[in-house]
Amino acid sequence: MFTDQVVAIIGGTSGIGLEVARRVVESSGRVVLGGRDAGKLEAALAELGPAATGRTVDVTDKSSIADFFAPIERLDHLFSPGSSYGRGKFTEISDDLAESPFRSKFWGQYYAAKHAVPKLSETGSIVLMGGAYSVRPPVDGAAYAACNGALESLGKALAVELSPIRVNVVAPGLIDSDLWTRVPEDVREHNYRTYSEATLRRRAGTVAEVAQSVVYLMTNDYTTGSTLYPDGGYALR
Repeated sequence: MFTDQVVAIIGGTSGIGLEVARRVVESSGRVVLGGRDAGKLEAALAELGPAATGRTVDVTDKSSIADFFAPIERLDHLFSPGSSYGRGKFTEISDDLAESPFRSKFWGQYYAAKHAVPKLSETGSIVLMGGAYSVRPPVDGAAYAACNGALESLGKALAVELSPIRVNVVAPGLIDSDLWTRVPEDVREHNYRTYSEATLRRRAGTVAEVAQSVVYLMTNDYTTGSTLYPDGGYALR
């Protein structure tokens, strides 16, 4: 599936990004990982073996993103799930926190795509990371929901402008990943319970399920300008 192909994954040291990297390597491809944490990057590279290389990158810093791509000679696919942001109620959230989804998630992916394009083959693809809150916003995340909607529009616009390179968006719902280990247990359990109650599948999603969706978007040659929602039916409730 990925034989002799090179895939760049920014945010590939844990969670969905790392699982996609595993699948690429298992399918005889090579990966170039980017991450903020040098220790986690080293651990991921050790796990993936000689088919993986990588370097640290800060998605809020345009020069850091440019430096990440500079040594890469060619690419077949880009996936950029790495970001860090906050949420809060519209009337209470600080300006800095409200702007964080756009600084990290939107502009980080925008500039990653910009620097990847000169390296991408004409048969290549870009998969952007959005989120199901674009179509069913939470009560405490106006800017975050807007950011996800903007990424879906960016995906469509780039699919038109960059053709024949394919550009798609994966927009998962709440995923049971290691990211949730960073929050208090009671907060985590509350989010899992309320999300499960709001979906058709009655549970949070898994990292493997989203990774499968990303691999599909990378490898299906007739899919472009689309948004795929591995969200358990959250958007339909």
